Amino acid sequence: MLTPIETGLLIAIALLLVSIYGMVIFFGRQNESLNQAPHLTAIAVMPLQLPRVSVIIPAYNEAANIQSCVEAVLASQLPETTQLQVIVADDESTDQTLAIAQTLAACDPRLEIVQVPPRPADAAWRGKNWACANAVKQATGDYWLFIDADVRLGPQAIATTLQKAEQAQIDLLSCAPNIVCGCLAEWLVQPLMMSVLAIGFSFEGVNDPAQRDRAFAAGPFMLFRRTTYEALGGHETVAEDLVEDVALARLVKRKGHKLHYTLALALLQVRMYQDFASLWEGWTKNYYVGTGRNLFSTLYSAFAIGVVFVFPWLGWAIALTSWLIAWNVAAFSVQPWLLGLAVALAWGAIALQYFYRLQSARRFGQPLRYFWLSWLSGLLVAAIAIGSVIKTETGWGWTWRGRSLAVKQQE
Repeated sequence: MLTPIETGLLIAIALLLVSIYGMVIFFGRQNESLNQAPHLTAIAVMPLQLPRVSVIIPAYNEAANIQSCVEAVLASQLPETTQLQVIVADDESTDQTLAIAQTLAACDPRLEIVQVPPRPADAAWRGKNWACANAVKQATGDYWLFIDADVRLGPQAIATTLQKAEQAQIDLLSCAPNIVCGCLAEWLVQPLMMSVLAIGFSFEGVNDPAQRDRAFAAGPFMLFRRTTYEALGGHETVAEDLVEDVALARLVKRKGHKLHYTLALALLQVRMYQDFASLWEGWTKNYYVGTGRNLFSTLYSAFAIGVVFVFPWLGWAIALTSWLIAWNVAAFSVQPWLLGLAVALAWGAIALQYFYRLQSARRFGQPLRYFWLSWLSGLLVAAIAIGSVIKTETGWGWTWRGRSLAVKQQE
């Protein structure tokens, strides 16, 4: 007959063994994806000539971001500054976004402002698709670069990506940026999300033209060859799709055009969210849709995150609690080997998780912070996945900055 402590130790051992196995698989797949990932670094010599580019920035209530974003774009190093056109598409912002953009435009003729009209009542337009579709009407470049207002481009980002697209004849070049974390919520969630994306969308599969079903693009930076974008129908074709970056990437590959997805950590950075409220709203908006509304895949990912990030700490807590009780309460009889195995596995699992997370932080170009809260990180990401399913399927609270994403059915 097992004592309560021995039962607890067996549960801890099971959790720890599962977590160790899960970590080996999870981080193994992440590293495999990153090992195959192309890296884009700043060009050493500026070419004598580059195609003209239009940078399109859809903006909805981006007063905190728009000035820094636009100024970084305008500071881009190019063979000729006149090759750059910047378009800010104000999507009916209710804050100072439009006023700030207009002030900047008065100081630089390369910057144009598009005041996006209200969405048509007879069609479903989600996310930034409507703003982008209106902005491109003013675009004159040979390439059209779509970035988010929270993106900060390095001085050579545009020149480097233009040269890459021209040399490799790429129709859609998308760059994974350096993710900036500024608050506790970001440090808890964003590193795990980067790992999830690296596993879910392997660079090798995305960049292999033969794998038509493997497509991905990072919305913060999408450089289209103009002729390809127009041939596909652009954002109007994916008007109802909230995760338009992935939808457009799938369309590019399905039509036989060349898609290239690369790491560009040294060329651009993005701070996606400023606090927990916006982080929760943003990720629950996209997580489930990003899986193609695949319920099994979404719930499985939530479970896997729990195994990898929560189970080691849960098993550690049970093992150490059992050890302390056995040490202080003589009435409990515990097999020494069982106690020793549980404690050894507990510390081993925590050490393994630390090693993997440190390795991941270095690969993503970030410091490792709040490691001891990995269990909370796992719980938050799992909750985001589940919350995203509920919001998307019911429409309850499915918003972005207060704007409902649930499309009303037309009568």
